[in-house]
Amino acid sequence: MEMLIQFLTNTGYYLADYRHVIMLAVGMIFVYLGTAKKYEPLLLVPIGFGILIGNVPFFKGFGLGIYEPNSVLHYLYFGVTTGCYPSIVFLGLGAMTDFSSLLARPKLMLLGAAAQMGIFFTLLSALALGFLPKEAASIAIIGGADGPTSIFLTAKLAPHLIGPVAIAAYSYMALIPVIQPPIMRLLTTRKERLIHMSELREVSKRERIIFPVVGVILCCFLAPASIPLLGTFFFGNFLKECGVAERLAQTARTAIIDTATIFLGLTVGASTQGDVFLTPKSVGIFCLGAIAFSIATASGIIFAKIMNLFIKDKINPLLGAAGVSAVPGSAREVHLVGQKEDPTNYLLMHAMACNSSGVIGSAICAGILWSFLL
Repeated sequence: MEMLIQFLTNTGYYLADYRHVIMLAVGMIFVYLGTAKKYEPLLLVPIGFGILIGNVPFFKGFGLGIYEPNSVLHYLYFGVTTGCYPSIVFLGLGAMTDFSSLLARPKLMLLGAAAQMGIFFTLLSALALGFLPKEAASIAIIGGADGPTSIFLTAKLAPHLIGPVAIAAYSYMALIPVIQPPIMRLLTTRKERLIHMSELREVSKRERIIFPVVGVILCCFLAPASIPLLGTFFFGNFLKECGVAERLAQTARTAIIDTATIFLGLTVGASTQGDVFLTPKSVGIFCLGAIAFSIATASGIIFAKIMNLFIKDKINPLLGAAGVSAVPGSAREVHLVGQKEDPTNYLLMHAMACNSSGVIGSAICAGILWSFLL
């Protein structure tokens, strides 16, 4: 009987408290959204299942939890805390990105820059609410809507906030179909949403090969701290465009990025142990993340409307919403909103130009914040 009682007191059922139950419910919601609703399943399914794994209660000191030295999860989490997984993801993203639409219309890059205003507004808001400067910067980067960049910067500046920041960043990326369309419709008129973009010019292979070389020099000289992200991003793109390393490019955009995404999502989810994750700071981060993402969306749209005051070839302001770096979710949503007004209006390729510039912009912002606050 004594052994039976000892066994029962060692089970997770006995050790669980309300915090574990809450986080298990959150994990199940993530898994549901990823599988049933198909909201960014490649992100939400690993993260949601990781939350379930990370919130199974256990005795401390057994080497089981993600925060316990020498545990398996702790070693897998090493790729998050060092920034290895985000860099690998950026390598794969580069190998999948086509910059043709951006090169065909470079002024769309300005919309990607404008959308980063959400980062700096949220930085000031977080400081005003009492967060330390490094914590505020980690929260602010959520406004870029780039999960790997958010994780990378937080790992460098405020490692204790990786769980809340990552969950907030990926949650809002997955909820793009819910968050962005109302903002787009609120800030644009039907006449603006009906604007057709002129046909893009054909971009030569030489231009596509030269761009990642020039891009890595210009961006990394501007913000050297962005090298771990943009260095691998432009390298992956060069593998894709150079034409002599297709095997490497294929591996980067399939096996490598898929492996990194699995471990990144699983370990980030597992880091949300209820006794560590459920704090007032986490709630504040989630609220500030929503504000950051909304402001980033609105900033891109408003800047597009301002640009239209000075140019003859008008830009559809909806494209400004794709200035965040949630690739390709925000570009797809811009296209869908435009097609609801006019089924013949194809905005996807133009939106991808803004989207890809947003990836670069958010990584540069992360590098600048890191260099200032390190």
